Amino acid sequence: MKIMTQSMNMPYSKINPKDMILRDHLAYDRTILANETTLLAYLRTAMALLAAGATLFRLFPQDTYFQVLGIIMMILGLIISGIGAYRFATITKRLKKLHEEVDIPD
Repeated sequence: MKIMTQSMNMPYSKINPKDMILRDHLAYDRTILANETTLLAYLRTAMALLAAGATLFRLFPQDTYFQVLGIIMMILGLIISGIGAYRFATITKRLKKLHEEVDIPD
């Protein structure tokens, strides 16, 4: 087992992996599930914006205001889904790094 040495990047660098108990392992699992839940919330919001934007765009083809609003909502939906995917990937990478350094059993 490796003891974490990066105090700036990892908040748990002072914890000895041998001192981890069941509660700590369960907290790790809850963090993984919370990360997945957060991704799904981002995607749910993005899909709602995409659907609302497409509805406005198709429902009011003659009204420029609703056309522009629909396009803006669809673009925001794409941006939000990208932000959610980026955050999910970043946190997952940090969790995998913690998993390797602390040697948490699968």
